[in-house]
Amino acid sequence: MSLFGTTNTTTRFLQGNEACVEGALAAGCRFFGGYPITPSTEIAEGMAKRLPGLGGKFIQMEDEIAGLGAVIGASLAGVKSLTATSGPGFSLKQEHIGFAAMAEVPCVIINVQRGGPSTGLPTLPAQGDVMQARWGTHGDHPSIVLAPTSVKECFDLTIKAFNLSEKLRTPVILLSDEVIAHMREKIELPPTSALKIIDRKKPGFFVNKKNYKPYAAKDNEPPTMANYGEGFRFNVTGLIHDETGFPSSSPEITEKLIYRLHKKIEAAYKDIRGSEITLPQNCRAVILSYGSTFRTAKRAALDANIGYVKLTTIWPFPEQEIRELARKVDIIFVAEMNLGQLRLEVERVAGGLAKVIGINSVNGQLMKPRAIFEEIKSHGA
Repeated sequence: MSLFGTTNTTTRFLQGNEACVEGALAAGCRFFGGYPITPSTEIAEGMAKRLPGLGGKFIQMEDEIAGLGAVIGASLAGVKSLTATSGPGFSLKQEHIGFAAMAEVPCVIINVQRGGPSTGLPTLPAQGDVMQARWGTHGDHPSIVLAPTSVKECFDLTIKAFNLSEKLRTPVILLSDEVIAHMREKIELPPTSALKIIDRKKPGFFVNKKNYKPYAAKDNEPPTMANYGEGFRFNVTGLIHDETGFPSSSPEITEKLIYRLHKKIEAAYKDIRGSEITLPQNCRAVILSYGSTFRTAKRAALDANIGYVKLTTIWPFPEQEIRELARKVDIIFVAEMNLGQLRLEVERVAGGLAKVIGINSVNGQLMKPRAIFEEIKSHGA
């Protein structure tokens, strides 16, 4: 039964990857370009099945690089577009992610993390792509990275990813993991009318199509975006460019462009942020986590009677929130299925105000509440 376009709240038993499909369709996605890779393949399969009936297009490309290239092309033509992959494919997409950031092309990339490096553990979970999601592509660039902790959040955050991408003209990454992708939960999906859907801003009716400047914008705002094929003549390039879209090596234009790419993200932080902090009264310790690890970390925190933090937005990192938290507690535990990628960021932001301790696992297994609990207690929390 189709979930998209419902007029009433519907209750379904869905897999995380299936919820991503429903979220993408509800957000208005009508193009998928990609290459099948475990453990994200159900997203491609779902889009291949559903898009034709909604007037959309699905294309399986020859590799991961071409998959995102097709998505960028479709987005330039005015279609909300999605690709999905896992660690090795995410690495291959990095150059095009940088292109989309520079050319300000809206698109959504879902990365369902698995064990690595290289081929690693294709069917088992990990969270080793946190830093790749932020710094994987070269140059100074902003990144928006969202991380679901439940099947319902796969739906909600996929919509949020499209809304942010369209509003800010930027690629947005949804960083899932194998556990969240393949677990099933009963969720309630709201009627279509209850969803807030954002579309990109287009040039006004009176804009001269021949003199259209695709990158004319104020410092903190994304430019309007005309679709290819609508009569507007404009250039798109990955090179540093001026307001016309044509390349420039001017130091002034270069600096202005790079700063503007960052400022439009910084100015929208209130819409991007996603952190929930639960801190019991007189509590002096807290555990921070994201993705599937948060689920077990929360259980351990409740058993240990300490606070817990859920991050559904990893990048931009919630610096102010974590710094304020560090002033209230003595210890911040950071639980993640890697060797401490986000812990170092928490440590940097805490700035010595609180002790930061990593609880880490890289064995391809979901972290167990008991193991996290014992680690917390071993530090006297």
